Amino acid sequence: MHFRIITALFLLVILIYSCSKQDELPEVNRSQVNIDDNYQYAAFNNAEAKLGRFLFYEKALSVNDAVSCGSCHKQQFAFADNGVGSIGFNQQVTSRNSPPIQNLQIISFGDPAQLGVSLFWDGRREGLNEMVLDPVMNHIEMGMRSEDDLVERISTISYYKPLFEDAYGSEEVNIAKIRNAMTSFVGSMLSVGSKFQAAEFGMLSYSALEQEGRDLFFNKYDCESCHRIQEPAGYDVAAIDDQKFVNIGLDQNSQDQGRADVTGNPDDIGRFKIPNLNNITLTAPYMHDGRFATLDEVLDHYSVGVKNNPNLDDRLKDENENPMVLNITEEEKFAMKAFLMTLQDNSFVSDPKFSDPFD
Repeated sequence: MHFRIITALFLLVILIYSCSKQDELPEVNRSQVNIDDNYQYAAFNNAEAKLGRFLFYEKALSVNDAVSCGSCHKQQFAFADNGVGSIGFNQQVTSRNSPPIQNLQIISFGDPAQLGVSLFWDGRREGLNEMVLDPVMNHIEMGMRSEDDLVERISTISYYKPLFEDAYGSEEVNIAKIRNAMTSFVGSMLSVGSKFQAAEFGMLSYSALEQEGRDLFFNKYDCESCHRIQEPAGYDVAAIDDQKFVNIGLDQNSQDQGRADVTGNPDDIGRFKIPNLNNITLTAPYMHDGRFATLDEVLDHYSVGVKNNPNLDDRLKDENENPMVLNITEEEKFAMKAFLMTLQDNSFVSDPKFSDPFD
């Protein structure tokens, strides 16, 4: 009996020690950080956006200095993640795929109540300022225990003093400044350099194959009824929920509740926010759970794979209320992929002002 008690106490001491060590930052060389860049951002306060860049890539925002926002939102993938789920601070994997974060300026500087903007796959946040610290506090993603802990952590890192001074006229760190800086940086991530954007303004011409794909996208298959690729958010931000969250028949019975997690409405089970297709060729894998590795798999789903889910969107039903079977040909898929390639903005994913300042 005494042996069991002693063993139990020993294990408890080990557990307490391990938990306390998790709060300690491992040795990280921060002495060589260069804060003297002069990039210009699409933000009201350029110094604030600059500060936000450092915070976005700052691993000290995670409880054990293991990951940053940039660990799951990678510039080369249009600030999406190239894994099915993202790996958090403790090597746990998120249940949903990290979506791209681009062209959210309308969210940063607009009125969410009027714009009807939604963030995350289930739309649980409206407005970028509300959202930016959710991953930091998430128990899987970054694991920070409180806003006070976050403020204390950032306050101890020397290179933030001049950055906060430049942005706000004071070295004082508080949670509102952290939120605002990250909002300014993420809100300045504007992808406006694709061939699609230039062609739609008459500055470039599509190839014959790209034009064929465009015609299929906008006309024959009416993909644009959901994917408003001419809108910055990728969908109509002024629309009602039914136009922003859709059930596309991925499963007959949805395991992930989707929008229903927020609304509690059974009709919303399996509905997810329409993703922004800008840079779609860079943001694989696809869907909220990253189940499709390629665009071919996505097109195959819409062609012959739509399941008869109880909440299947009406736009994916035929005249008999059954899942629509489009039977997209291989030639059509090839043309549509050529068109989707025109949505790729190489200047955005290589722009140094959005890059990791710690590299």
